[in-house]
Amino acid sequence: MHKTLIVTNDFPPRPGGIQAFLHNMALRLDPERLVVYASTWKRSREGALATAAFDAEQPFTVVRDRTTMLLPTPGATRTAAGLLREHGCTSVWFGAAAPLGLMAPALRRAGAERLVATTHGHEAGWAQLPAARRLLGRIGETTDTITYLGEYTRSRIATALSARAAGRMVQLPPGVDEKTFHPGSGGAEVRARLGLTDRPVVVCVSRLVPRKGQDTLIRAMPRILAAEPDAVLLIVGGGPYEGDLRRLARETGVEASVRFTGAVPWAELPAHFGAGDVFAMPCRTRRGGLDVEGLGIVYLEASATGLPVVAGDSGGAPDAVLDGETGWVVRGGVVAEAAERIVVLLGDAELRRRMGERGRQWVEEKWRWDLLAERLKALL
Repeated sequence: MHKTLIVTNDFPPRPGGIQAFLHNMALRLDPERLVVYASTWKRSREGALATAAFDAEQPFTVVRDRTTMLLPTPGATRTAAGLLREHGCTSVWFGAAAPLGLMAPALRRAGAERLVATTHGHEAGWAQLPAARRLLGRIGETTDTITYLGEYTRSRIATALSARAAGRMVQLPPGVDEKTFHPGSGGAEVRARLGLTDRPVVVCVSRLVPRKGQDTLIRAMPRILAAEPDAVLLIVGGGPYEGDLRRLARETGVEASVRFTGAVPWAELPAHFGAGDVFAMPCRTRRGGLDVEGLGIVYLEASATGLPVVAGDSGGAPDAVLDGETGWVVRGGVVAEAAERIVVLLGDAELRRRMGERGRQWVEEKWRWDLLAERLKALL
């Protein structure tokens, strides 16, 4: 019986976009034919309990390495090869091509017939660094397929690969659960709880880190408030940038019109998307192109919820927007552009409705998890 071994450092309960991507895909594969080899989230007692509880709930086998960072070390490679043989796996899916794809030759020798390596945003950065480029090229030669999120990441990663390996690349982005993210997701309840029922709401759901552009939204608020005095910016999520953002809101004089929710449980995220009239995350590229947005699944989750989106132009973010149809792409960090698009949307209910409906339709046509899981099954 064909079985698949997933080798990944990124897996829940560790939070993050890659983790959610892999878990959602894993849940759509046959659990009797799946084994996951992953790192340990935290060494603390709390982390160990959370990991054990999560693993016990999964319909497939999860094996944890004792390290908190799974790397292609000789020990980890031996363990992966042992699991491959023990469970009779014939295919391997590397949750992140770099660096775990370097295990490929050893796993091929252990019996793997198909090796698929998935790339995200960071591999596009690897492609710009000489030593990392060579490693990425080696991964391309020793796996059967390297997958990519969108055209931005494909074009950059392909430069580090041979023509043959680049020709084998296949798009495999994360999907959206259109049954979870939908226009009736509970946004009215969130608005009522936060006292925002009658106010125009610009919502941003993301980790609070500089690349995401929450600071651009705060700087845009004086212009937005000039046109829509009751508008509020709802910043959903936690992260290391929160203190700086709160300070910026005070210094900009818009503190009363900016709400921070902090980290929100995943189950409550759809309702928080739904609490907005417009979704905005004007992400930008940083560190000379090494810190970029791989895709920006939040734009698609917002579209599934029926919201128009304002996206930044970092990396693959434009791949998640039909510019002029489901929303607009603006230059990341350019306050005037973000403010202008948001003001137009807040002032035009019919435009919001039209863009939101087109976004929902696009998600149903192209970005559903079941469609993308079938693509992964074919690759494996």
